[in-house]
Amino acid sequence: MDTNSLALVALARQYCAEIDNTVQNPVERPALLKMCVRLLPRIYIALSDLPDKEWDSTGYISNVIEEDEYNAVRNRLQAILGEDDTYLEVFEEDMKYSDTPIAASISEGLADIYQSMYNFTETVREAPEEVITEALEAIKEEFRTFISVTICNIMRPLNMLYNS
Repeated sequence: MDTNSLALVALARQYCAEIDNTVQNPVERPALLKMCVRLLPRIYIALSDLPDKEWDSTGYISNVIEEDEYNAVRNRLQAILGEDDTYLEVFEEDMKYSDTPIAASISEGLADIYQSMYNFTETVREAPEEVITEALEAIKEEFRTFISVTICNIMRPLNMLYNS
């Protein structure tokens, strides 16, 4: 595994451990915000630094997180963020056709990233090289289609909360 891939695995594990700690232990809002504004850009960079190359397979990541685990993470994050969990999403495609603002949730974005990172780290844990290659392909595609947009969208309100 190359250096960029190792960095991604390490960051994904660190993010998941921080979120797990947040769910299991009382964590103050400033600590959550600090962790997010420090780790999410690094995850974005690590994912964008994965090589763009022709992969031999279609890529696969095991779906490990169950719905109740996802909801526990989201609900805990929502409780910490309180009324500041919701923000106006200006880059939503439907916004062009809407007369009313479209709201989004920081906690949902953080939980979605957690789910992707957790599934990825569990897939590559002690996996043979070909499984790791497929997981890297899949997470790169997830980054292109979903994770990159989610990180960018939630960084704006997280940054505002962190610096206020």
